[in-house]
Amino acid sequence: MSNVAIVTDSNSGITQAKAKEYGVYVLPMPFMINDETYFEDIDLTQEQFYEKLIDGAQIGTSQPSPESVMELWDSLLKEYDEIVHIPMSSGLSGSCQSAIMLAQDYDGKVQVVNNQRISVTQRQSCLDARLLAAKGMNAREIRDFLEEDKFNSSIYIMLDTLYYLKKGGRITPAAAAIGTLLKLKPVLQIQGDKLDAFAKARTVNQGKTTMINAIRNDIEKRFGGLTEDKHIWLQIAHTHNEEAAEVFRQEIAEQFPGYDIHVDPLSLSVACHIGPGALAFACCKKIEV
Repeated sequence: MSNVAIVTDSNSGITQAKAKEYGVYVLPMPFMINDETYFEDIDLTQEQFYEKLIDGAQIGTSQPSPESVMELWDSLLKEYDEIVHIPMSSGLSGSCQSAIMLAQDYDGKVQVVNNQRISVTQRQSCLDARLLAAKGMNAREIRDFLEEDKFNSSIYIMLDTLYYLKKGGRITPAAAAIGTLLKLKPVLQIQGDKLDAFAKARTVNQGKTTMINAIRNDIEKRFGGLTEDKHIWLQIAHTHNEEAAEVFRQEIAEQFPGYDIHVDPLSLSVACHIGPGALAFACCKKIEV
């Protein structure tokens, strides 16, 4: 096994407690809430975040400071030979590019992975990196492997409300008003580096069916189809919607019998733009080593 530390950020959904269990390290993402700075899973819990969001607090996201990133790297390099750093998608935050620039001063000992993932798919990249390190790969080899594997994942997200997209200026007030009047449940997708519109559903059940069909289509057309060896990871993410996520998990299990289905809260950095009540369905192709 190579002596490589695996680092990610809290956008992966990996909590500080889970990080210890997995043997990885997690940088907490900072949030500015009514001009006060909080750090995810340090002094800002999921419950506290949604309470403030629903109460109408002004919430802004940021990236970890260069000082916090380098302090973690420096401390880890006292114990490890190299570091693989897996930040959230470069298309959704500047933290990846910042980490790449900082790593230039570490003589190749820090390899930053730009594999354009977030939430449950970013989490899977961390678990994959840990597996690759256990197989003896060095940091550069792990980075190259994960970047080549980056498009072997999909996420579809059904929103419960258009309010937060309108508040953030991502849709016009008129479009939000029409969507609310028609009770639309937009389904968004993350393919690579962008969060894009995918479909519009009239009901929650229609939205869930849309996501299931989209994942099934991706598996069939992009990931080699459903096979006996169950070579696909299935994942659900949600925003303050745990009970609905469990119901969705049972529905997906009926459609994909025998598959393990991991469930996690969706990254707060995404949640602040889409609001509570969202459900997401994702998949990743299992790596072959």
